[in-house]
Amino acid sequence: MATRKNSTDDPLAPLTLAVGQEDLLLDRAVQQVVAAARAADADTDVRDLASDQLQPGTLAELTSPSLFAERKVVIVRNAQDLAADTVKDVKAYLGAPAEEITLVLLHAGGAKGKALLDAARKAGAREVACPKTTKPAERLSFVRSEFRTHGRSATPEACQALVDSIGSDLRELASAVSQLIADVEGTIDEAVVGRYYTGRAEASSFTVADRAVEGRAAEALEALRWSLSTGVAPVLITSALAQGVRAIGKLSSARGGRPADLARELGMPPWKIDRVRQQMRGWTPDGVAVALRAVAAADAGVKGGGDDPEYALEKAVVAVARAARAGR
Repeated sequence: MATRKNSTDDPLAPLTLAVGQEDLLLDRAVQQVVAAARAADADTDVRDLASDQLQPGTLAELTSPSLFAERKVVIVRNAQDLAADTVKDVKAYLGAPAEEITLVLLHAGGAKGKALLDAARKAGAREVACPKTTKPAERLSFVRSEFRTHGRSATPEACQALVDSIGSDLRELASAVSQLIADVEGTIDEAVVGRYYTGRAEASSFTVADRAVEGRAAEALEALRWSLSTGVAPVLITSALAQGVRAIGKLSSARGGRPADLARELGMPPWKIDRVRQQMRGWTPDGVAVALRAVAAADAGVKGGGDDPEYALEKAVVAVARAARAGR
């Protein structure tokens, strides 16, 4: 049986600590350890436990020496919820981990269960970050990484279109990437994404924002109603509107130059510079200010400051579209 490496990058390290609340990344951290263990020993015994299944004494039973010296992976989910007596057992185990056993602790991070988190880190755990993706840029980075991992290329516009179409669920984004690379040969571009996800793209928050900042109020309202009817969260729409208007403001106040130079200055990809330039016609500095105030009011409305989030969004969309046409 293969011996365990000492590297903290080794999935077969005595302890792996997966920290965060992104379910897909947590599951992948577990899958990586299990795959490595089974590659070393096809007969690896895998025990996957919820926090309430790990009672005082259970870990000692699972990690006791085996007559056949079999490799074992013990997974503990929601480790931050472990009972105090069980936490004592885990801490004691961390001081003297068993041979041929990999313990995987999934911890949400934060204050709850922090003592266990600190103890695992002090014990030299191999740590895998699994943060919740809350920003569009993080989801875009995830999609790009998925294509790279599979050895496939996709244009920046295609990656953005996929995020716009699918939304914030990483599992759905990963599934969409898998479908595209299975069905399409060569580089995946925006047209390909459009053919596969046209219906969803029309319902995306970014479609609402794009139509609004282009001054196309009727189309923006149609996209808004479709988005809400298909379950897009109102807060995602206000976020997309804010990003769209801020991009107009940034580019309108930036020094002239090539897209690549502006991209570095403004923190936008070059392809987005080209898109925003097309959307800027008709915008004035006063219009940007008016639109930002309207979006801020809508954001407060959808987060509980008003009685009707849908009406708040409609008002914001109309205000942004009007501001986009103020200078025409």
